[in-house]
Amino acid sequence: QVQLVESGGGLVQAGDSLRLSCAASGRTFSVYATGWFRQALGKEREFVAGFSSSGSRTNYADSVKGRFTISRDNAKNTVYLQMNSLKPEDTAVYYCAVDRLGLQSLRVGARVEHWGQGTQVTVSS
Repeated sequence: QVQLVESGGGLVQAGDSLRLSCAASGRTFSVYATGWFRQALGKEREFVAGFSSSGSRTNYADSVKGRFTISRDNAKNTVYLQMNSLKPEDTAVYYCAVDRLGLQSLRVGARVEHWGQGTQVTVSS
């Protein structure tokens, strides 16, 4: 059973930065595409950023390109989301997710096999 544990959320002001972490159990990254989703209050969950299982490809939502960077540390089984130039519209619960079918499937979100519990990010104006 894959377990994903997010951390690093908090309350920041517009323009600030945050780094989220997702610690995964086992050799998750070699099997699954891994990434981040977010869900704002009253809205559907949306894809933010993701890695292929090989780590050779990344994908970002248009709304975060140039501001957010996904990275991973294989030795620590941890995926990070560095979020810069945060905006109030980035306010959401951020979830870590994995999909065995690959990065393109992960981006769609319909076949995600495991979700983390989520971490709240609040950006004040």
